[in-house]
Amino acid sequence: MPTAAPIPNDLESYWLPFTPNRAFKQAPRLFARAKDMHYFTPEGHAVLDGTAGLWCSNAGHCRDPIVAAVARQAEELDYSPAFQFAHPKAFELASRIAALAPGDLNRVFFCNSGSEAVDTALKIALAYHNVRGEGARTRLIGRERGYHGVGFGGISVGGIVANRRMFGTLLTGVDHLPSTYSREHQAFTKGEPGWGAHLADELERIVALHDASTIAAVIVEPMAGSTGVLPPPKGYLQKLRTICDRHGILLIFDEVITGFGRLGCAFAAERYGVTPDMIVFAKGVTSGAVPMAGVIARDGIYTAFMRGPEHVIELFHGYTYSAHPLACAAGLAALDLYREERLFERAKALETKWADAAMALQDLPGVLDIRTVGLTAGIDLASRAGSPGLRAYEAMKHAFAEEGLLVRVTGDTIALSPPLIVSEAQIGEIFDKVTRVINAVD
Repeated sequence: MPTAAPIPNDLESYWLPFTPNRAFKQAPRLFARAKDMHYFTPEGHAVLDGTAGLWCSNAGHCRDPIVAAVARQAEELDYSPAFQFAHPKAFELASRIAALAPGDLNRVFFCNSGSEAVDTALKIALAYHNVRGEGARTRLIGRERGYHGVGFGGISVGGIVANRRMFGTLLTGVDHLPSTYSREHQAFTKGEPGWGAHLADELERIVALHDASTIAAVIVEPMAGSTGVLPPPKGYLQKLRTICDRHGILLIFDEVITGFGRLGCAFAAERYGVTPDMIVFAKGVTSGAVPMAGVIARDGIYTAFMRGPEHVIELFHGYTYSAHPLACAAGLAALDLYREERLFERAKALETKWADAAMALQDLPGVLDIRTVGLTAGIDLASRAGSPGLRAYEAMKHAFAEEGLLVRVTGDTIALSPPLIVSEAQIGEIFDKVTRVINAVD
């Protein structure tokens, strides 16, 4: 066992993201190292990872092949300019990702985070229509209760009030589909609910309101993860695809969470048999080891830009760290692990066991709903009077301090999404711990 790591004595300088900083700094929750399914605190206490970090460490933590690949790359090439130059692993990784994507989704544009990738996809959609002579198509359609990161574009098409209310007017020309979730019709559903496909028809109403000639793209998460694990109703995504095709609207799947095995397939698009025009990915592409994200576009989108003088930049967009060498090395090693250990197939095989274990909690006090799909689960807890979000916040703290379990909370929902290497015994351990946590915060 490694020696205990030092605990910082000055917590003030770091402004934590999406965290109540004052409360955290009174009782910080720190990790000093990680391995496979566990984090370890500076004192050496093991914490079972029930969330794959932040939905990203799909192959588990500090996996030797990924660690070795990043170390080798750091010795060989630490950085390569991303504009006008490139390095071989960028092309290799793009080809590997394209091979996993469905249909003619063959063109990969690299970014560094899901937020960047969402904004990139939105910009590509606007520019695509522009270069085709349909520059009036500037309207973007998101969905209520959707999460698309924290860029101005992602916040605008997203449907989370807390992400929007503080920053004033964002992008104009944005509309939203209704949320697909209804507790009345979908409570305690394993997989895709049978009710709700008709909600896709709201896109026709939006088209009638604004006219198709003004609409560039629709962006949705196949499964909305960050707002509480909301699987798509059966047939919903297929309807969106049909309506978009009818009106010449691009369909973008935000697969930052669902990509790379979370739902038992390389991408949710494969699970649902729907080929979007672009897929946004991040998180699992490197198993969280190095920041990386990107957009996979269909051939026709890419080729639409390939016109004009060959020395002129076709898409005036990019990032200093696009296709960073260390990230590409981590991504290639992660894809090797997914393939060699058949982790996507493993997630699919464990889905029923996972869902059954989750649904066994439905009679616990204060549990209003449980939803599962792939290796994800959302557990809604009754809110405390006058203090929405407090019960789940207390559950998260209790899970860490008393049960040695990492859970994710959003509002009064506990969200679970373990690394794909989770064992059947660990599935039982996760839900045994969650049971005790829910009882403790009753």
